[in-house]
Amino acid sequence: MEKINAVITGVGGYVPDYVLTNEEISRMVDTTDEWIMTRIGVKERRILNEEGLGSSYMARKAAKQLMQKTNSNPDDVDLVIVATTTPDYVFPSVASILCDKLGLKNAFAYDLSAACCGFLYAMETAANFIRSGRYKKIIIVGADKMSSITNYTDRATCPIFGDGAAAFMLEPTTEEFGILDTALRTDGKGLPFLHMKAGGSVCPPSYFTVDNHMHTVYQEGRTVFKYAVSNMSDISAAVAERNGLTKDNLDWVVPHQANMRIIDAVANRMGVPSEKVMVNIQKYGNSSAATLPLCIWDYEDKLKKGDNMIFTAFGGGFTWGAIYVKWGYDGKKQ
Repeated sequence: MEKINAVITGVGGYVPDYVLTNEEISRMVDTTDEWIMTRIGVKERRILNEEGLGSSYMARKAAKQLMQKTNSNPDDVDLVIVATTTPDYVFPSVASILCDKLGLKNAFAYDLSAACCGFLYAMETAANFIRSGRYKKIIIVGADKMSSITNYTDRATCPIFGDGAAAFMLEPTTEEFGILDTALRTDGKGLPFLHMKAGGSVCPPSYFTVDNHMHTVYQEGRTVFKYAVSNMSDISAAVAERNGLTKDNLDWVVPHQANMRIIDAVANRMGVPSEKVMVNIQKYGNSSAATLPLCIWDYEDKLKKGDNMIFTAFGGGFTWGAIYVKWGYDGKKQ
């Protein structure tokens, strides 16, 4: 029996219309465009500010575009996995809402929670469903409405985050394309440094938690920065080395868009020039699980069949990893 690989056959994306600029942020908290650009690298971010819309709205927009671009029949989709930290509800899942909105009658669906590393985890999870031979068409989505858990009185975190969603279609192939190698890690010792204090079963919502901004991102920036740089760099280098990838034959590095200094540090560690590193943090900020697929959505027309790519991310948990992908189609033809 021939070996089955999971190949990415299409990408769709969506970002909200509203643009939150650094100038506007500087009117909310004591900061400046220069400080934000120097420390983080974000010029603007997209915000889903219409009342009553959550992550499922953006996920639906991205997945619908994906299905149109890949000419996919809703009845042929076997599985939907949504990576998100900001679901519409505690339950049901965003993925289940997506099935209803897209008319997917033959799919099972669930959400996956691994913070900013969620899309990497979804890629490997979906790839293994494909490799099993039982599933032929899987949609994976990274979708986060980070504005819903951002404290806009906290100058350290509010310039970082934005909202967005993007989706991949994964299908089987017997060629040497697709998701070829993966390394994923988790270290629960990261809990004190990056979390949301309230809203879960340990600390349910109350007047006190709401009044004290406990339903928003808490981050000890220096510690998270240190771990993100070392772990993303080490695991990306390890995956590259065991697959014989060097700065010469590696076409793209696709890093999580959390901080421009982290992106630069990872690229420097791997010896990859800046023109081979996908960057869109300046216009979208950190959209958590959506950043990796949004990079591909932005860069799709530059991709060529056979391009060697390493995706890498780091998030709360701590969660991190790297995935080696050999791209499966010429982006300009999509």
